[in-house]
This record gives sequence, structure tokens and C-alpha cells, in this order.
Amino acid sequence: MKLIIAVVQDEDAQKLISTLMNEGFGVTKLATTGGFLRAGNTTLLIGTEKERVELALSLIEKVCKSRKQIATSPSPVSGTTGVYMPYPIEVTVGGATVFVLDVEEFKKI
Repeated sequence: MKLIIAVVQDEDAQKLISTLMNEGFGVTKLATTGGFLRAGNTTLLIGTEKERVELALSLIEKVCKSRKQIATSPSPVSGTTGVYMPYPIEVTVGGATVFVLDVEEFKKI
């Protein structure tokens, strides 16, 4: 048994959940927040047999595409302490960060 933890952008989450469920995967959705952009994202917990991990990973890769986005990043105004002026920067968002873990024991109670 394996546990797949996939952190995906909110706008990809619903389509990915539907795609995974249509293929027979059970999915638990957690609302989370990323540290860098401090934007909402979704963490999915997917429990599956070892033989189906590659299928799940290919579905995640198919649905969760990375893209460019303009974000504001705070930078200090020179000469003043504690004053921050946001300036736009282009960042890559989307895609997925995926962890695959061995499950020592699984019980559905």
C-alpha cells in the first residue's frame, strides 16, 4: 500500500479530483496555503496499491500543468525601516509537488 501526497494549485484541484475518482482512486482533499506566495493550494491524500502508483502519477502530471503568473513581492523601501512596497515579479505556478510514501498499516474503520 502507498500514500500519495500531492500539493496542487487550487484551480487544478477539482479537475484532478474528478479525474482520479473516475479511475477508481479514493481522494481526501485538504485546503492548505503555500509558504512562498502565501496563496491557497490543495493537498490531496491518495491511498492506493503499489501497482497503481504510476497511473496516479501520470494523471496528476496530465492535469496539473505549470504556468506563469504575475505576483507581488514585498521589498523594503530604501532609507525607511519597516516600509514595504510590493513590486510585480513573474513566477511559475501550478504543476504539482508529489510525495509517495510506504504505508505500514491501513485500516478503514
